[in-house]
Amino acid sequence: MMKKSFSALTPYILYAAAAIAVLFTSCSDNESYAEQKEKERDAINSFLSRDVAIVNREGDTLLHVGHINVITEEQFLRQDSTTDVAKNEYVLFSGKGIYMQIVRKGVGPKLESGQSKRIITRYLEFNILTDSVQTSNDVLYYSTTPDIMEVSNSYGTFTASFNTENGGGAMYRAYNSTEVPAGWLVPLSYIHIGRQTSAEGIAKVRLIIPHSQGQSAARQGVYPCFYEIKYQETR
Repeated sequence: MMKKSFSALTPYILYAAAAIAVLFTSCSDNESYAEQKEKERDAINSFLSRDVAIVNREGDTLLHVGHINVITEEQFLRQDSTTDVAKNEYVLFSGKGIYMQIVRKGVGPKLESGQSKRIITRYLEFNILTDSVQTSNDVLYYSTTPDIMEVSNSYGTFTASFNTENGGGAMYRAYNSTEVPAGWLVPLSYIHIGRQTSAEGIAKVRLIIPHSQGQSAARQGVYPCFYEIKYQETR
C-alpha cells in the first residue's frame, strides 16, 4: 500500500512550487514531449492498479483510492450517469483522458444552459508522477477562504475562473492564475449544485486528470494529478 504524507497548508504551496521546479529541471533537452507523455500514461496506468492510500503525517488515512475499476462512457450512461463506489468504478472519458468517480451527485439543480453560479470547491490535489500531495484547501487554514469558481454554462460548454476576493484560495495562490483546470469542469454535466447545509448533500467527485486537462504547471511539466473535489453553491 502506498502511503504519502502532507503537512500544514502553507508548506503545501511551498512544496508545490519546489516540486514543479524539480519537474522542469528533470525534463532534459533529450526527453521529447512524446516521451514525457508516455511516462505520464505509464504513471496513470500504474495508479489505476495500485492500492494507493493518502495519509497524513500522523499516519491517519485521509483517502483510500484503492484498485480502480474502469468503465466505459457507454456503461456510465446505462447506469444513469453514475459510478458504483462499492466497486470503485471510474468512468473513462476517452476523448479527454479523464477518469471520474461520482461519490455523491449532490442535491438541488444542475447548472443549466444560460445559467451562472459561484461554486465553492474544496479539494485535495495529488501529483501522480511524484506520488505526493501537491496542494489542498480542505484544511482549517482555508476554512474561510476556499477556492470559489465563477462558472457559466453555454449550451453545455462550461467556462470558469477562480474568484480572487480575500486573496483567493489555494489553487490561485499556488499557481498564480485564475484559470480553472478544464478537468474540474467535466463533472458539472452530471452533478447537482445546491446550497447544502450538510456534508451528505454536497456533491463530491474523484478525478484523474492528464496534463492536457490540468492546471498550468501540470501542462508545462507534463504530469497527471488525482483530485478529490467537493462542489457547493455559495450561500
